Amino acid sequence: MTTWQAEARHFLDHETQFHLGMLPSEQAHAKTRGLADVLQQDVAAGLRLLQSVDEEVADSAEGVLASEAFAELVRVLTSTFTAGGRVCFSGCGATGRLSILLEACWRHFWQTAADRDPELGAVCQGLGDQVCSIMTGGDYALIRSVENFEDHVSFGRQQVREAGLGEGDVLVAISEGGETSSVIGTIWEAHERGARTFFAFNNPADILAEHIERSRDVIEHPDVIILDLTSGPMGVAGSTRMQATTAELLVVGAALDLACEAVLPEAVAARERDADATMQTPQEYMNAFCSLLADLAQPTSVAAMADWTAFERDLYERKGLITYFADECLLDIFTDTTERSPTFMLPPFRKCDDTISLPSWAFVKSPLLSTPNAWERVLGRPTRCLEWTPELYAQMDAPENVRRQPPVLGAAAIQKFHIGSEADISRTAPTATAAVLAVLGSELNGAGDSAASVSAAFGPAAEGFAERAAIVIGGEEPEPSGVERIFHVPCAIAPTHMKLFERLAVKLAFNNVSTATMGCMGRLVGNWMAFVDTSNKKLIDRGSRLVSELAEVDYETACYALHETNEMLRTTLSPGDEKPSPVALTIERLQQPPLEPRTS
Repeated sequence: MTTWQAEARHFLDHETQFHLGMLPSEQAHAKTRGLADVLQQDVAAGLRLLQSVDEEVADSAEGVLASEAFAELVRVLTSTFTAGGRVCFSGCGATGRLSILLEACWRHFWQTAADRDPELGAVCQGLGDQVCSIMTGGDYALIRSVENFEDHVSFGRQQVREAGLGEGDVLVAISEGGETSSVIGTIWEAHERGARTFFAFNNPADILAEHIERSRDVIEHPDVIILDLTSGPMGVAGSTRMQATTAELLVVGAALDLACEAVLPEAVAARERDADATMQTPQEYMNAFCSLLADLAQPTSVAAMADWTAFERDLYERKGLITYFADECLLDIFTDTTERSPTFMLPPFRKCDDTISLPSWAFVKSPLLSTPNAWERVLGRPTRCLEWTPELYAQMDAPENVRRQPPVLGAAAIQKFHIGSEADISRTAPTATAAVLAVLGSELNGAGDSAASVSAAFGPAAEGFAERAAIVIGGEEPEPSGVERIFHVPCAIAPTHMKLFERLAVKLAFNNVSTATMGCMGRLVGNWMAFVDTSNKKLIDRGSRLVSELAEVDYETACYALHETNEMLRTTLSPGDEKPSPVALTIERLQQPPLEPRTS
């Protein structure tokens, strides 16, 4: 038996807790079954298909927002902040990026409050430091997927220890599937250290408890409060960066916003309430979300996103690169752009000293700040990275290859991703390149220096690019200035302390456009992510199920064939080669007709 055959047999026999086909979030959605064909014939119609699944988020979220579990989350967050404790959000992959986003929203609110009234600086600084986040793999995983980390409970436990959580603190763990081992590890460690624990997920609790032991142990624990955000199948099968994470952002973000309102110092509260309307009830968040979905579904909004999709598709088909320049929504766009790599098997972001790897098709930069300052702007704090040693990996019972050669995930490594205003010749070297200013309408139509600075800085930052365009979400339609094209997505954005609906508007627009673009380019099969890597156990299972369905073979045959393809790629790819999707390649191999026997 070869190595790859032994690995396939082991996965089939001993990793059954990662066989997740029974979970609704892993299944294909009936509405979008022909999505790829629709997108290639009519982009606007394909976008409306995706939006029709976004609209289902409202149905699932409404019940949770009205639940006692949500009310308890708001109460516990509020009492924790009042008592001086800390709130930590934890997640992995898309939910890890969401956890970082929630922390950044909280920190930015208090930093802005301190800037407005320096006399409150010390109070605001203290409140700002009361929220932290844990992303499996540390902040480095915000920009590049860290393979296999999500499979280890011990890694999540270690990150809680490093965060110093304990009595008086709260952990809100978020997992789309409800079964991510590293996220479950954060729950156990936080609980054992005396912190209150919540668990938000997007599959039915009863199905998780019936089939997955690690999920059942947490869900049935009396000290863990669960928020069952069951979202059903995604618009693209398994692409939980979309509707599942949207539901989590809405619900957990609303809880954080309501807790913020409850703990505002009197001086800050008076100013904030004068400046913006303040939401007081969960139903108001629900109403605002439904209004946002309706606005984005209007023909003018859909047409703008269809034009934007065609622009990106045409650029990529010419082997071009797109570089977004952003300020207020830098982290939102950063998240979507990063997630295109594992979702659609695109080249990931590369470090400034990497001259071998292919450049990412899309990247995001600040036109205003240097890279170190841009990282602080994105996060609202210094980077928080992992500096783990071989000895520590051994203590955590990490795989032998990780102990031998630990991944480089430290602060120095993340600074090599130049997201600041420094010129980057790799982004302008190809013939087809585009600099795209990506902003909220309020950034262009607001008052003060900040409103003008991002658009003013874009001009110099865009020098050297062949094309210039702008994406504007919300606000009034802007006048063209220094760009050839403007994609204006009109929508009204309800004000909140955490700027929750700005986050949701940008997420919904970018998720749907990036997915539609890849669908137009053949990187979807039906409504499945055919171009996907198999970098962890969940993805091995997802890939095997996809191969099974599309190549019309049983699960075991598909699993063996997928492992064989991975072995072929390991032995044939050279450094700098663009790795093809092992899933798509396996499907292609299995669908080839057998050779005709030779005749004499």
